[in-house]
Amino acid sequence: MPRIQRRTREYQLVTLALFLGALSIYASLYVTQPILPLLSADFGITPAQASLSVSTATISMAISQVLVGPVADSLGRKPIMTVAVLATGVIGLVASRTVAFGPFLFTRFLQGLVMAGLPATAMAYLAEEIDPQHLGAAMGLYISGNSLGGLGGRIISGSVAEFWGWRGAVAAIGVVSLVCALWFARALPPSRNFRAQPLQLRRLVHSLFGAVRDPLLRALYLVGFMAMGSFVALYNYVSYHLMAPPYSLSAALMGWIFLLYLAGTFSSALMGRLSDQYGRAPMLALSLGIELAGAAIALAGPLLVKIGGIAVFTFGFFGAHSIASSWVGQRARHDKGAASALYLFTYYMGASIAGTVAGLFWMRFGWPGVVGFIACLLATAVGLAALARKLSAGTETVSTID
Repeated sequence: MPRIQRRTREYQLVTLALFLGALSIYASLYVTQPILPLLSADFGITPAQASLSVSTATISMAISQVLVGPVADSLGRKPIMTVAVLATGVIGLVASRTVAFGPFLFTRFLQGLVMAGLPATAMAYLAEEIDPQHLGAAMGLYISGNSLGGLGGRIISGSVAEFWGWRGAVAAIGVVSLVCALWFARALPPSRNFRAQPLQLRRLVHSLFGAVRDPLLRALYLVGFMAMGSFVALYNYVSYHLMAPPYSLSAALMGWIFLLYLAGTFSSALMGRLSDQYGRAPMLALSLGIELAGAAIALAGPLLVKIGGIAVFTFGFFGAHSIASSWVGQRARHDKGAASALYLFTYYMGASIAGTVAGLFWMRFGWPGVVGFIACLLATAVGLAALARKLSAGTETVSTID
């Protein structure tokens, strides 16, 4: 069947539907991050326990993401994505009505399981349905939905929580998700170039084992774990830090702190371009170093300096993630899908594990303890980047500037 061309109605429907789907998924994934102190107060739990509301969703998403791809290859792209987006909104509304922390965590775990249906499938759908000449633009709109969803979800959550508490915030994102889901289900054209494949778990296992044999890939997976772990650790506990004296920021203002994510939009493109010119390994180490420097600056007392440090930290993280993820795709000669899935698995596992462990440092040592924990993760990541440089010696090519 012919592929979808740019500037056609079908192209507009596809890109808008996937943009809204991504916005729904990532707004829901991080909805609790700016309101963790409110969860602590309402349920009478520690910061580390409250952070499980983020970690349970990311860990179930990490696990599910590895498995959903083969299922979508068998059952079809649109049905899997539609169920994912609809179920995310419905479960979000249920989560807002839970009366105890245990059931709330269970709903977050279920959300993570179903959320994986979109990111694990959307890129394959675009590659099958969009004309290759226009695929980059379509993919860019989908990725922008990812980042704007994460950003918008945090801002909406913090702003709504200021007036209607955390339940109102979670319910608001649930309603937004359902509206996006209904548009998604109606607008997204059915697959025309999809060819069903039998579900072969043996093939999946073989591919995953193949993707861990390369020591360079293993190093990059661990870089993703450390970088994402440090990133979520900082943003999980900065709300506790800044909502307490002497800063005493409101939940609404904390939501707007996440505008610093926009620094990542710039750094992803910039560091990716520089890695083409000077090599991935040195630029990966530089990005991680910038992230580490930003964490150190965030120890400063003055609020504006602290926010500047968080911006630098964010810039470094998105640069490192951009380089590491593209390097995985380039390095994997076979089973690229399995290699990318494993990178995302370790990436979200880092968010889940480090995001919660950092809470123990917060309770014992406060903000300096969180930053110290982050520094250890990033120092390890810099060492892994150096190892990656050694393992890739003689295999990287860089562009020249005329």
